[in-house]
Amino acid sequence: MSAVFDCSDPDEREAGIRAAVGAARAGRLVVMPTDTVYGLGCDAFDSEAVASLLAAKGRGRDMPVPVLVGSWHTVDGLVRSVSPQARELVQAFWPGGLSLVVEQAPSLAWDLGDTSGSVMIRMPLHPVAIELLREVGPMAVSSANISGHPPATTAPEARDQLQDKVSVYLDGGPADHAVASTIVDLTGPEPKILREGAITAEHLAEVLDVDAEELRSRS
Repeated sequence: MSAVFDCSDPDEREAGIRAAVGAARAGRLVVMPTDTVYGLGCDAFDSEAVASLLAAKGRGRDMPVPVLVGSWHTVDGLVRSVSPQARELVQAFWPGGLSLVVEQAPSLAWDLGDTSGSVMIRMPLHPVAIELLREVGPMAVSSANISGHPPATTAPEARDQLQDKVSVYLDGGPADHAVASTIVDLTGPEPKILREGAITAEHLAEVLDVDAEELRSRS
């Protein structure tokens, strides 16, 4: 049976975070609000939990799960090396709607799906998500929906789709923006936009000191 916590109430939020931390550490799934859409998450280092997440969404290993982190510094332990461009983008847009695809550290003992040695990482701009991530550590988080259905922008929408596959639902109200994150691939010789979303190419180009249309043309 799932538990739902209204995070607009301070006491219920505290209880909800505590329950979500316990669920994640026990290998179960949680739904959390983020600054884009609601996320379905688990401990990134629990391969069985990640498999359960993919199964709950009806999604295969060919679509690996992104990772959310609770601080800038967490990235240093997850990637092979943090390039100057990655550092500039992190400092400019995190926490926020920018996901970075980077080469993961070879020593990491996780299984997020068929990643080919890369991982997509983001730090969300939402206090409930940040609090949970700082307690649990890096979490594998995908949009809270069944594959092929619209991403949930409220906790009830997520529950309608995922029901008791999830142990804890943290209800943070409607998603502020309900716009997917922008995805930038940093695994090649030049940054490449894989999806333009919450952060525009113009904003990225300003930080990277390149032309926005040139950046788009690499997509």
